[in-house]
Amino acid sequence: MLHVAEAARVSVATVSALLNGTATVSPELTQRIEQAIRDIGYKRNAIARSLKMGTTRTIGLTVPHITNPFFTDVVSVIQQAFDRAGYAVMLCCTDEDLNTQDEQIRLLLDRMVDGLIVARVGDGGILKGIVEDANVPVVLLDRLCEGVDTDAVVLDNQRAVFDAITYLIHLGHRRIGYITGTSDISTMRDRMTGYREALQAAGLPVAQELVRSGNFHEIDGYNATMQLLSLHDRPSAIFSANNPMVIGTMKAIRDIGLNCPEDISVACFDDFPWSDVFVPQLTTVAQPVQAIGEQAANLLLDRLAGNRDAPPRKLVLKGRLMIRNSCRPLGAVAQTVSA
Repeated sequence: MLHVAEAARVSVATVSALLNGTATVSPELTQRIEQAIRDIGYKRNAIARSLKMGTTRTIGLTVPHITNPFFTDVVSVIQQAFDRAGYAVMLCCTDEDLNTQDEQIRLLLDRMVDGLIVARVGDGGILKGIVEDANVPVVLLDRLCEGVDTDAVVLDNQRAVFDAITYLIHLGHRRIGYITGTSDISTMRDRMTGYREALQAAGLPVAQELVRSGNFHEIDGYNATMQLLSLHDRPSAIFSANNPMVIGTMKAIRDIGLNCPEDISVACFDDFPWSDVFVPQLTTVAQPVQAIGEQAANLLLDRLAGNRDAPPRKLVLKGRLMIRNSCRPLGAVAQTVSA
């Protein structure tokens, strides 16, 4: 900055005022300073500026799977929101590993991020201590964390799955397979509860043999579907608790020589861009991705604006059942529809 000031024949204070927007600088001096910056190739030292200003204008964001279309879309919305607010976003992917999540959160804190948005992995880890210390505001995204009382944006997963399973029951399905993720994730627990409650509300048993773990991944969804289809009394419909697993489900149905929905109906949680170009078009539970991302960003921006002492806020949004043609009616329901 001293070199710029010398080249422009102005004071260092004038250069600082122009670069930081702390005072009005005349057009003539502005032109001289900008020319000097170009001639010298001056670039501001972001780290030094952060130490002086007490802010890095940077947000840390952790997600479990960047390849999952849901998180890809939410990340895009969050980044756009913070870009408009003048913040950069540092993104980390935890691969559903708690130790990795802790390491990445430490890394982000070492980089002096102003706030964190975390789609957490399991309960425990260092997140609770960070929230209790209250040095950096934290917003939970998509998943709650037991014992962590902080701002959060989540979906009413229980109701969304309840409605989807009820829809399958109304189509005449009585044996409905369910492929879940790991039970240490709040969204998976809530979705499983919705599955059970829908069956119980219809007077149907909850058969444990119809519940399989897909561990969030396509290959695990494939193996879980193969297990369901190998049952002596196989299900007439399968619901997958996320979209990567449903891709495995569709591949398994194809590989075993069956057709959807003629031989088995399929629905899943999370809508994704190619749901309606699948053959058949997939029935899904769509999450309000735009609203989830924007609300998470708004909660954190509000804390960064100085509203640190307000009680934690939990925003619960609603999903929407997107009925397409991957589920067919059975028995008397099918006869009624055809009539």
